[in-house]
Order: sequence, then structure tokens, then C-alpha cells
Amino acid sequence: MNDKRSRLVSLRNPWFTTSVGATLALFLFSAFVGFIWLPSAQDDALFKGLLNAICGAAGIPRTWLSETNPPVAPKVPLSTVILTPEMLSGPGMRESVGRGATLALRCTMCHGARGVSAANTPNLAGQYSPSIYKELRDFQTGARTSAIMAPMVVGLSDQDLRDLSIYYASLPREPSPGADDASPALGIVATGSPMRNIAPCGSCHGSLANKLGAPWLSPQPRAYLKSQLEAFANGTRHNDVSGQMRNVARHMTQDEINASVDYYAEKR
Repeated sequence: MNDKRSRLVSLRNPWFTTSVGATLALFLFSAFVGFIWLPSAQDDALFKGLLNAICGAAGIPRTWLSETNPPVAPKVPLSTVILTPEMLSGPGMRESVGRGATLALRCTMCHGARGVSAANTPNLAGQYSPSIYKELRDFQTGARTSAIMAPMVVGLSDQDLRDLSIYYASLPREPSPGADDASPALGIVATGSPMRNIAPCGSCHGSLANKLGAPWLSPQPRAYLKSQLEAFANGTRHNDVSGQMRNVARHMTQDEINASVDYYAEKR
């Protein structure tokens, strides 16, 4: 038996040498295609040159390439606000409300004397203070653009923005006619669409849960809600952290946008 096995695994056995040679040739060809040929065909500078192509395909970092390939700068300003649950709480809240009420006198024309808008501008009364603070900072830095809001926040200090945010959050939220109705939330609000990477609206914007920095949506003017969703969908609004709202809105159909807007605006 041993003699027979030794004859099979032997260089004198043509079947053995042919199979080993074919396997080795296939391995070398696959390595050539995967580590040299295909990477070299890429336009990325990371793969230029034989050594770079092999290292890039193998996932080996080439830190020295960073000198010639700096990180790609974003085409538009992005939000740089970092929020924490404690940043707008603690001692001094009463003073902030008083200072914020004085600063808010400039805001009454659009957002109402008590933070409830009579136009197609957002209601601020009872809004989460981190959400207000983030948007004001984004208007200041240009991460969110508005021909009206940009000049309004010029010259305001960080403490001014905090005071305004705390003041509006302290105001009573507008009552929602129809809020006591037992009608269930529609699918896009309550369940989203997991297969299309659409999270439920209520998981960030209230009713189900609240994500830090995400605004409470009900009640808000219908025209405002629709314009902002469409702005996220087409990319003209881009101050959402990590692009989460743009990713959601661009996957929503027009019917889903209209339905979600109707759900949150109908409670006015």
C-alpha cells in the first residue's frame, strides 16, 4: 500500500506533476490578475506602480502617499457642531431664558412673538434646545444657507446662540389640533422602509424616540416641511451630520414625502 501511494505522489507520475503544475499556474495567474493587472488599470494614484498596485490590492497602507494625495475637501461647508446632552443644561438656565427673550425680539417678525409662526417659517416654541443651537451655528458657518437667517446671526456670540436656544425651548409648545385622535401613524413615519435604508421619521423626530440634535416636527408648517425634505433629497441642504437626512430623503418617493409632510402638518 505504501509503495502504491509513493508512486502516486511522485514527480515520475505525470498525473501528479500535471495537476500540481496546473494548480500552481492557476494560482500565479489569479495573483497576477488580482494584485497587478486589475489594480494597475485603476486611475487612483494609490495603485500606480508595481509595488503600489500589489500593496493596494492587498490592503497594506502606504502612508507616504498621503503627501501627494491629501484628503478630498468637501465641495460645500458641512456642519461641525458637536452636541452633548449636558451642553445646554445646568446652572444659569434662568438667566439664559431672560437674555434669550431679549435677543429673540429680532426674531418675532418671522417666528412669532411667542415662537409660533404665522407664516411658512418653523415654530420654535418648545423645540429642543440642541436642535435650535445646531441650526443657528450652521447658519453662522454657512453649513446651512439662508439669505434671511445668515445676516440675523452675524455678530452673535456662542453664548447668545445658547441663550436663544434655551429661551425658545422654555416656551410652551403649540397645541396640536387632532393630536388626541386615535389614528395610527402611517408606515413611513412609524416603520420607515428598511430595505431602502429609510429609518422611521418618528425614531429621530419624536413620537417614537428623539435623536440629539434632531428637531421635533409636529406641528410645523406644511410648506416648510416639504421644502426642507426636498432640499435634503436634492442636496441643496447639507448640514445633516453624516448625511443621514440626505440618505433618507433621496430614497423617498414623492408620495412618501407628501405623506410624511401631511402627517406632521395635519396636527396644526
